[in-house]
Amino acid sequence: MRLLHTADWHLGKKLGTFSRIEEQLQVLEEIVGIAEASEVDAVLIAGDIFDSANPPTEALELFYSTVKRLSDEGRRLVVAIAGNHDSPDKIDAPDALARASGIFFMGYPNAVIRPVALSSGLSIVRSDVGFIEVKLPGTAVPLRLLLTPYANEVRLKQFLGIEDKETALNQVLQSRWQEIADQYMDETGVNILMAHLFMVERGAAIPEEPEGEKPIKIGNADLVYTDIIPEAIQYTALGHLHRYQQAKGHRSAAIYSSSPLSYSFSEAGQQKYVCLVDIEPGAAASVQQVPLNSGRKLYRKSFTGADVAIEWLQENPYSLVELTIKSDTFLQAEELRRIQQAHDGIIQVIPQVDIDTVKDKEIRQIDMEQDIRSLFADYFQSKHKQEPNEDILNLFNEILQQK
Repeated sequence: MRLLHTADWHLGKKLGTFSRIEEQLQVLEEIVGIAEASEVDAVLIAGDIFDSANPPTEALELFYSTVKRLSDEGRRLVVAIAGNHDSPDKIDAPDALARASGIFFMGYPNAVIRPVALSSGLSIVRSDVGFIEVKLPGTAVPLRLLLTPYANEVRLKQFLGIEDKETALNQVLQSRWQEIADQYMDETGVNILMAHLFMVERGAAIPEEPEGEKPIKIGNADLVYTDIIPEAIQYTALGHLHRYQQAKGHRSAAIYSSSPLSYSFSEAGQQKYVCLVDIEPGAAASVQQVPLNSGRKLYRKSFTGADVAIEWLQENPYSLVELTIKSDTFLQAEELRRIQQAHDGIIQVIPQVDIDTVKDKEIRQIDMEQDIRSLFADYFQSKHKQEPNEDILNLFNEILQQK
């Protein structure tokens, strides 16, 4: 069978105040196209579907319309779990309607998805806490999915019985996963783990969480080690880290597929992917990275002076930019206006002044005890490099008299 693994859609996310919804629409259209062209049997969405617990209506509509298309009227399995950005209740809410289309959601780590049979030939034939066995329309081989949505401390205590997270998280997950694997997972089917966790090889360097991401890892208490994955698992579909990477330490691949778009400037230049996983019982998975090409590119750029910055901005219109302007003088309002008018995707302009140069210049102190007319003349001089003429002074006097 062939599976498509994706994660970290973060629907509704903004970069600064800039909405990404149009880019998200484009990239999800691209993912639907890949699923259809590759004739995948199932789509696995490994958490952080939304960017917040209360996503905007447009994000909800985009998600539901996308998974409906992915399901192809129940001929293709779609399974999505909650991530640390998601509300488990909101993920579970459309379950009754979604099940009829072969779409299954799991918000809480102790959830049980009830068996169901669809006219398309897709059916959930066995289920347990955090586990489903699926008969797919295109193959007689069963697909077994061990599902672990994200759980914060409250959920860990309430649903998994974990009191001391630092010592117990790996022990409890290992015990639960192994129990399920021993009961349901043998070499007559395809065995998959999908989880939204911070998973690493024990003793390996710990990768950075994405900039702007709600952190899962606090110290080492939330790290989950790959050596606790049951041996029966043939592929682990992970969500949370936004760069494509493999967590080593298990005989089979444990992969973060990446987010579909770059969501912070620390991700600038990253290629984004979905994973196509070809797999059969008792064999290692064959994993293909399929690049995603939709969305604006993100750039962190630094220029000396406004003119060269404007030239680059005009040459790179379809992008989002964090712009640093280096100079030996303070950025003038007119320069800032020209920069903003040159590009519609400037998220932030950071003036970087050479302090030593500024210090070397003679800075005239303004006497704040002067009368208001003299203060105005000093201000005008500092802004326009010339003294106000008689007409301007007369106008200023008129304004004062009207107060």
